[in-house]
Amino acid sequence: MSRRTLAVGLSMAAALTATAVPASADQLSVNFPSGRFPLGAREAPTKTQTSVAQGIDLYDVKAGNATDGYTVSVLMPSGRDYGMRSTAEAKVAEVEAAGETATLQEFVRPAVADAPVQVVYMVRVGTWSLKEKDKAAETVKKLKDAGIKSKVDYLGDDGLKTSGPWDAKVVMIDARTFRGSYAATLGTSVAKRETVSAMAKDKNAVVAVNGGFFNIHTAKNLRGEPVGLSVVGGKLLSDAVPGRSAVVLKGRTAHITEITSTVTAISQDGGRLVVNGVNRAAATDELVLYTEEYGAKTPADGGSDVVLDANGKITAVRAPGAAIAAGTRVLHGSGTAADWLSEHAQEGGTVQVDTKLQDLRTRKSIKLTPDLSIIAGSVGLVRNGNVKITAKRDGQDSVNMILRRHPRTLLGTTKNGSLILATIDGRQPGVTIGANFTEAAQFMRWLGATQAINLDGGGSSAMVVNNKLVNRPSDGVERGVGDALVVLPK
Repeated sequence: MSRRTLAVGLSMAAALTATAVPASADQLSVNFPSGRFPLGAREAPTKTQTSVAQGIDLYDVKAGNATDGYTVSVLMPSGRDYGMRSTAEAKVAEVEAAGETATLQEFVRPAVADAPVQVVYMVRVGTWSLKEKDKAAETVKKLKDAGIKSKVDYLGDDGLKTSGPWDAKVVMIDARTFRGSYAATLGTSVAKRETVSAMAKDKNAVVAVNGGFFNIHTAKNLRGEPVGLSVVGGKLLSDAVPGRSAVVLKGRTAHITEITSTVTAISQDGGRLVVNGVNRAAATDELVLYTEEYGAKTPADGGSDVVLDANGKITAVRAPGAAIAAGTRVLHGSGTAADWLSEHAQEGGTVQVDTKLQDLRTRKSIKLTPDLSIIAGSVGLVRNGNVKITAKRDGQDSVNMILRRHPRTLLGTTKNGSLILATIDGRQPGVTIGANFTEAAQFMRWLGATQAINLDGGGSSAMVVNNKLVNRPSDGVERGVGDALVVLPK
């Protein structure tokens, strides 16, 4: 039997201690930092500055060098590439019985603000240089022939100690001199996915980045729907995931916080029923509100549609499965919610839709005014100048999301209210490796953010400046996304 070795991965908490840098969070303006790059060997980065518009600068930032290569990761019975030690040890024996030498590797997913440390184990076979990916692929084929599932893995994606490289694009918008405004857009409709480039062009945006997560687990024609809060032009177009990070945009101000939303239908006879969702597919016994921005038909699920005009007057009670006309909203009920509509919402009557948003940091209500936009983030990264990663609260507390490196789109605000937008490209071995949550938080603190959140990332990461895509999306082409943050010239 081949000798088994145990390669213990460094915990991210320990690995990053050496790369910690003093926060520049107390700066009063938004100047690009003069210090060394906060990740890897902390070398001085190369940067190119471009003036985009008054108060807006674009920085092309590069750091590090490629030293990571490839390995083969063996899949566990769960289909994941990691598991508990006993499961991983069984896989080591299986691989060695097939004539290959296996390494058991411990991974320590670091603790974050709302989730403890997690220790998992991976089984790796071989290491190859960056130029030898085909040799790793040959090993995957050999293991497959032996009935063992595996995959080629780039070691730079692991989230452990690395030399990079990193390729980032950073837009800094100085609150003192910027004269434009910020807004959110979902493109032509809530349901449809569009590229950031298309949304930027439609809004004549100076700068645009992708927004929050969108629902890839619904019907194909509805996958532009944001997962979490969306407000555009003062209209609630998607309800909040309670407590999830978000950025509130109003005029030329941006404010990061956590928000809850409550929507209630109140009938003319005093009946009240909670609206379970806004502009999304309805589940059994749910009441869902659809606005004219939805861009799809209501569910044809045997429930009931009640059509409301702008004042809440019921203009029609109809069978479901129809479009939402301009100037109207539709309350759609299924199951018991359809029964409630039948009892309380007759044509000619009224149903008022009461919408409330609350800022959980200030405990104050947020008024839906025409200049208000809100975009849901995916994970909180920095709060009050300190790293505070709220991965569990935001539904992203897995090893893959916390520890592994991915392309990132990041948003931060400084002490004086300036805005920082950044993309760190990834999944491009030898070119750029992306970042994990801890690295993303350190990067934003280095840039001067006192508050920062992670937006959607991966293949969705996109930054458009003056109608030009300036980063390199990992899919090789720009992906259609659910929403975007746009920086407008006025």
